[in-house]
Amino acid sequence: MSTGLENLRIDNEEVVNDEDRSTFEQSQEIEREDSVSAEREKEECFSPSSLPEEDEVIKDAWCDPENPRRCTFQDISAAAYMIKSGIQRTPCTKSLGLSKITGMEIFFKKEFLQITGSFKERGARYTLMMLSPEQKKRGVVAASAGNHALALAYHGTDLGVPVTVVMPISAPLMKVESCKGQGATVIVKGAHLGEAKEIALKLGKENGYQYINGYDHPHIIAGQGTMGLELVEQVTDIDAVLIPVGGGGLIAGTALAIKSLYPNIQIIGVEAESCSSFSAAQDADHPIYTSPSSTLADGLSVPMVGINAFATARGLVNKMVTIRLEGFRVFLISIFAQKGSSEVLEQKR
Repeated sequence: MSTGLENLRIDNEEVVNDEDRSTFEQSQEIEREDSVSAEREKEECFSPSSLPEEDEVIKDAWCDPENPRRCTFQDISAAAYMIKSGIQRTPCTKSLGLSKITGMEIFFKKEFLQITGSFKERGARYTLMMLSPEQKKRGVVAASAGNHALALAYHGTDLGVPVTVVMPISAPLMKVESCKGQGATVIVKGAHLGEAKEIALKLGKENGYQYINGYDHPHIIAGQGTMGLELVEQVTDIDAVLIPVGGGGLIAGTALAIKSLYPNIQIIGVEAESCSSFSAAQDADHPIYTSPSSTLADGLSVPMVGINAFATARGLVNKMVTIRLEGFRVFLISIFAQKGSSEVLEQKR
């Protein structure tokens, strides 16, 4: 609140009459009351006391263990048509260095060229577009440590859908700030992603938000599958496709898209040995909890693969490979080394 008296000084060198002093003191009191009121409103919106009761267990209706929803090729085709004007058709280029080292033709699908830096945008945009008009007005909520939150925030703003994201306290500060910058309402709460999800589900129930699981919502899976459609158009005579696995949404959608068109292409999943939840689900024939440990690839550290993702991917994945943390470091170093060599060659030209 502006009073017009912000620069008024009261000291021994200045004479101020009682009326002016009274007006000044009153204006300062009003400002203090407005400030306290604003802080109180902010705390009421995001304080633990405003959240639903801690002991209330809320389930995600879209991800029911008793009734898995299998994505179809038609779902992926529809997603590809709907999102094509809102996401990047990323290149899939040959790596000369790694092709030479391995004795094979190695191609990389460069999803880091999406606006927010990951494939998550595909599923996020499609899911937001599939909301009812009423739900688009009310908004959505999600739990994420980074990429899913960023994708929802960006496309939510673009499509006019309010987005609230709950990020665990372990979420990188840079991603927290990026989500805020994209226009999302960000709540940093929860010791880990599991707790953040519980809070998000409760907020959704209280406020009428649609909860969107970042790897298991059927529309998320369909959206991620559009990457597979692009890939088989960009590279011919593919023998195998290697896909990183966390919650399973990417491999489920992409494998379905590729196998529907080219059933002989091998689908190989790659997951961290420290949290091999997809391999564990395959062994048990259903998703089970796997205790995670630290990994450089935090996006792959999902304790239990998605219900719908596993149901969709069942029978489509030819092989799972687990990698150790040390091996992952070596791979990253080799990638950076190849990039550095390429940059040197380009500079010499």
